[in-house]
Amino acid sequence: MLGLAAGCGGSPPVPKIGEQKPAPKVKAAKATSVKDFGGMDRLVEAAKKEGRLNVIGLPPDWAGYGAIIKAFEEKYKIEVNSAQPDASSQDEINAAHRHKGGRNAPDVFDLDLNVAVANQKMFAPYQVRTWHDIPDQAKDPKGAWYGDYSGHMSIGYNARKVPAPRSFADLLKPAYRGAVALNGDPTRTKSAFSGVAAAALAGGGSAEDVSAGVRYFGQLARAGNLTRTEPTTSTIESGRTPVVIDWDYRNAARADRFRKRDEDRKKVDWKVVVPTGPALSSFYAQAINRAAPHPAAARLWQEFLYSDEGQNLFLRGHTRPIRAEAMERDGKVDRAAYKRLPPVSGTPVTLTIPQMDRARAYVAANWHKTVR
Repeated sequence: MLGLAAGCGGSPPVPKIGEQKPAPKVKAAKATSVKDFGGMDRLVEAAKKEGRLNVIGLPPDWAGYGAIIKAFEEKYKIEVNSAQPDASSQDEINAAHRHKGGRNAPDVFDLDLNVAVANQKMFAPYQVRTWHDIPDQAKDPKGAWYGDYSGHMSIGYNARKVPAPRSFADLLKPAYRGAVALNGDPTRTKSAFSGVAAAALAGGGSAEDVSAGVRYFGQLARAGNLTRTEPTTSTIESGRTPVVIDWDYRNAARADRFRKRDEDRKKVDWKVVVPTGPALSSFYAQAINRAAPHPAAARLWQEFLYSDEGQNLFLRGHTRPIRAEAMERDGKVDRAAYKRLPPVSGTPVTLTIPQMDRARAYVAANWHKTVR
């Protein structure tokens, strides 16, 4: 009787042996893991039906994103629309507000940690299959955001123009007159601000006090060694910015670019060094737009980035992928790419959100008064 009653009640049919289970009826925008789609094949199918992914703020030469986008498109036959490659993290958030409800709104974000934390209500929680490999301190426990790669602040320099520096103190020497550039304005961009924070750590400051970094750049300016020219490929080629303080993966990408062309090699021999002393480290974070116009493709993008393939592509872009420790343990890491990373001799230091907020406020209030 029990079996008959259950049958009359309309229970779902039992799949035949070898037959795939019906896909769960879940909206892609509500999916919090691949299980909600019924597995990776179902996620891929849903993403291909959408046929497009909108990304923003991903320069092709930043963290290997050019190769990552190409690999994703070729693997899944999904078009990647890359808008505003040079957009800042806040620009990404602004674009999401501006295009909300439209087909051109960003599907995913790659953000500074402080911007990610400040805007996490905008994000759709999602935990990738390799979630357990991401360190707890590098992810929101509910999956609103999670670190994807990290780097260290470094000094890039043209060995044909200047002697090899080993520390921030070296850059105060006369040999570097008019040569040293920051990648942007430290009151506005994270890379330039991080250069100031790194100099503070090297000069006796701390994560709690970056005033030594502002004083250092004041000294550098008074010595005539700091140039206000923002570095580009052309300014490096012309010799206007033979020294650039920036993330190690950015400087390493420059080294690759100049090494590939014979005419460039004659002008530029770009080297990268992570200065001695405490090494400033920082990671970027991924997040899915809660209002993503292509929610399945957005989730597939995350699965790709955090797969062994995606993480090794970050590594080949000279970053330190967030799953590096687990991948090395499991023998999945690209050893050749790992060996090419600039060596770090000092202890890495990462600023917490409160420390970063205080440091940014100090730099904003004192930079233009001190560095003239």
